[in-house]
Amino acid sequence: MWMCTGTLTIARVLADLPAQISINSTQDPPYFPGPFSINGQGWLLAPSQGLKGQAKKVFQLQILVTFGQNRSCHRMLKVKVLPAPSSQISFLGQAPNITVLEDLAPGSTVVQVRARGFNVRYEIVSPVPCPLFSIGREDGVVRTTAPLELAQARGTAVTRLQVKAYERLRPWAGVDLDLTVNVRSVNRWPPRCLPAMLVTEIPETTPVGAVLNTFTCADPDSPGSALDYELRFHSPPGPASLCLRDRALEVNTTLDCDTPGVCFQHAASILVLDGGQPLMTTEVPILVMVTPVNEFSPACVPHTFRIREDAGPYTLLGSVVGTDEDYPHNSIEYYVSGGPTAFSVDRLSGAVHLLGSLDYELQTLYELTVLVTDHGQDQAPTHRRSGSCTITIEVEDVNDYAPECQPPFQELTVYAPLGRSVEVTKVSCWVPQEPQRLAFSYSIVGGNSQSRFSLRGPVLVHDNIMLGPPWPEQPHTYELLIRVADAGPSIPHLSTTATVIVHLVPWSTSTVATRTHRATVPSMMTPLLVTDMEAFWQPEPWFVVVLTVTSALLLLALGWLFSRIFQGLAQMLQTPNKPAQALLLNSIRGTEESIEGFMEAPRMEMPQTPSSVMSLQHFDGRAQDSRESPSSQTTLHLGPLSLLNPPQHLLLPPGIHYPLFP
Repeated sequence: MWMCTGTLTIARVLADLPAQISINSTQDPPYFPGPFSINGQGWLLAPSQGLKGQAKKVFQLQILVTFGQNRSCHRMLKVKVLPAPSSQISFLGQAPNITVLEDLAPGSTVVQVRARGFNVRYEIVSPVPCPLFSIGREDGVVRTTAPLELAQARGTAVTRLQVKAYERLRPWAGVDLDLTVNVRSVNRWPPRCLPAMLVTEIPETTPVGAVLNTFTCADPDSPGSALDYELRFHSPPGPASLCLRDRALEVNTTLDCDTPGVCFQHAASILVLDGGQPLMTTEVPILVMVTPVNEFSPACVPHTFRIREDAGPYTLLGSVVGTDEDYPHNSIEYYVSGGPTAFSVDRLSGAVHLLGSLDYELQTLYELTVLVTDHGQDQAPTHRRSGSCTITIEVEDVNDYAPECQPPFQELTVYAPLGRSVEVTKVSCWVPQEPQRLAFSYSIVGGNSQSRFSLRGPVLVHDNIMLGPPWPEQPHTYELLIRVADAGPSIPHLSTTATVIVHLVPWSTSTVATRTHRATVPSMMTPLLVTDMEAFWQPEPWFVVVLTVTSALLLLALGWLFSRIFQGLAQMLQTPNKPAQALLLNSIRGTEESIEGFMEAPRMEMPQTPSSVMSLQHFDGRAQDSRESPSSQTTLHLGPLSLLNPPQHLLLPPGIHYPLFP
């Protein structure tokens, strides 16, 4: 059974069990400054207008307590208003805002409040309960009662405290003070980022603005606080390649790996700064490796090479120049794509070589397709690019055959008047194997004594204007050698020699007509070729010894012979009579017979020689013309030994008569 006890003279209505408490009596406005009320905790609340001016008044309130079903009770509550005491309590000057660090240990002093009054007591009236702070009832010192960790409870950053100061004997006479306690974080931990390190590879064709990664960082001391980010570079090419926008790392410019040492690797870092005290930072390493991409196809420049048709195998014609803009530059290989097999291209250098033989008459122009392939400057080595160009090879003509003249030998009789030029003949030459070759040069290389003949192209001309008196009365024969050489651009210049024999017959100036009698060798006849061979003989050593001994014996014999001759001549001069002359002649003949027997050589025959030795004294050693004195014609057969003329070594062409003595 629930019961309500006695008359309440305090400001709280008590109940043993939970119940609904309300004021049931009528509150007369003339007597009440405002209505009283009871809150949920059973506290009787004064009117909002306060009770000032109601001193010594007694207010009677009927309190109705209802609990359970149809169970209630009511009692009368008297409220007596007492006059305010003469002394008032008040707080001394206090700062409304207080800032403390979150690392304060429990029990640390936050602030001390002081109030003016007698036997003052302090208490925290709001918030109730207060889990973080407490106040000393007598000293007014506000202390921490728990750790102020902002990371664990965000509500601890700002705490508003309402502190009441009152006198112990009159607790109803108190005053309130509002305090704001700000808890500031202590920077004990640097920011933490994800990812903590960035290592990535990107191709050089990555577009500008592409996001490489986004960084998420937080401050353990103050989660949710703003952080600052700075991008720092530690290696070339510098800050232009990458940039940081709103925690996202992006490509800032075109990445080009075709310049040596530019973009293969970018070393950077992101510096993250918090706003605490002291300032704490975190550095996130970044390594971005840019991989090359085979962007460009190699190319080569068409070129024309010239080569002589007589060039031998492995002759170098030149080199094909290929280019590739990918790094490393011009790292390409050369191949021949089809075409003639007479040429080859070096795989690494591009040098073009001749492998076979050439013939200008069969083919004068070759076209060679050269394929250039790069080494695949890419992450995928099989990703190769290629290009091609055409190489033109021109074959230069080289004389293979000498010109041939038709006819090769001519014999003409020319009747030419004095003071006029006469066309003798025209030399007709060509190359049967190369009929397209028509340029020749003509020159007289032999037989043109006194320069009486000249050439006007292939025409042989006899010019009488250059001749001065006396005019030759007898016919004269000229054996002219005309050299015909190839005069075209091809080298070497091969030549042949045509023979023209001209019988020049003087003609009277009164004769108007000029006659030329030609006698040519038919083309089917082959000219006579005279070959002069010089023999070289190297005797054996034993033969040289024998020849030396024989020569010494011959010299001794000649010395003995001459001594005998000189003795006979001396005797003849001393006694010039016929018996002595006969004796001398017999001595000479005997000596000749002995020498002929010793040398076994042909002796000199002198037919029609006077029997008298004295006739030798009239011989002056000169050859005589047979036309002047037929009876005195002498024919001498030269042998290795002659008494009248010392032996001479003469090389005389056959068929020509030479005088024995000048």
